[in-house]
Amino acid sequence: MKDRNLIVGTNTADDAAVYRIDRHRALVQTVDFFTPIVDDPFTYGQIAATNSLSDVYAMGGRPLTALNILGVPTDKLCAKVVSEILRGGAEKAREAKCAVVGGHTIQNPEPIYGLSVTGIVSTKRLMTNAAARPGDVLILTKPLGTGIVTTGIKRKLTSRSLEKKTIALMCHLNKAGAVVAEKGFVRAGVDVTGFGLLGHLGSMCRASEVGATLYANRIPTIDPQVLELISKDCVPGGSHRNLEFANEYTGWNNISLAHKSLLSDAQTSGGLLLCVAPRNVTQVQKILAREKTICAAIIGEIVKSKKSEIWVHP
Repeated sequence: MKDRNLIVGTNTADDAAVYRIDRHRALVQTVDFFTPIVDDPFTYGQIAATNSLSDVYAMGGRPLTALNILGVPTDKLCAKVVSEILRGGAEKAREAKCAVVGGHTIQNPEPIYGLSVTGIVSTKRLMTNAAARPGDVLILTKPLGTGIVTTGIKRKLTSRSLEKKTIALMCHLNKAGAVVAEKGFVRAGVDVTGFGLLGHLGSMCRASEVGATLYANRIPTIDPQVLELISKDCVPGGSHRNLEFANEYTGWNNISLAHKSLLSDAQTSGGLLLCVAPRNVTQVQKILAREKTICAAIIGEIVKSKKSEIWVHP
């Protein structure tokens, strides 16, 4: 039986579920966790929590409460390491003004950590991936390349400065999503995570029954070293699979393999991709600057398309 209060479910592959609780408010619910991508347990906890909280911001909501989800190989991790993971998550939840109210731990062959987050959003100020309209400008709030860099870290191919820059990016909360939604300037958006920019934009196009045009030279990267890492085939397996899938609905206009890999890179705790009506672009850019987003790059636009295709130009 269909629940009339379920505003956003699984049909559109959106970032989180949205459930109406009264005429003006709805709950936003999401869960996310993954294995360590950095060695330091405190930093791992921060990144995992930031990534989990992002889904609420991508819907235009604000996090209220969170539950820890933790898997521990008890024969390999001591209590101090586990405590540091949880401390890292708690710090980012505090920054988000989100109360950690409990959680659940299991034994697992390798560590896993993340949060189940409940947030709140105005039903009139909700952002979804199904509300993009032709003419909307696409704005990206974090540069691409975290999947490539973290793979480089594991292979010891990255500089310490690049590692620090990437960790700071992954720990940066996407709070600006709630602000632009509450102001009524943005109705459509997603956060760019495991399926890469093209994967999440593709889902948006299908849900909204539109297409998109991207300009490769406008899409920011964390650092020029990212393209150097790609040239050394430092690309995670998930990114390769993302590109194979993206090729089914993406048209490439003289785009290098390196840029194809970048646009398909599986991001951890990536930025928001916002669809902004042209009349609101200036206001949104001002808000993003005030909220100290890492970037506010205009990378393309939404277009009419019966097949929900994406075209990438130099």
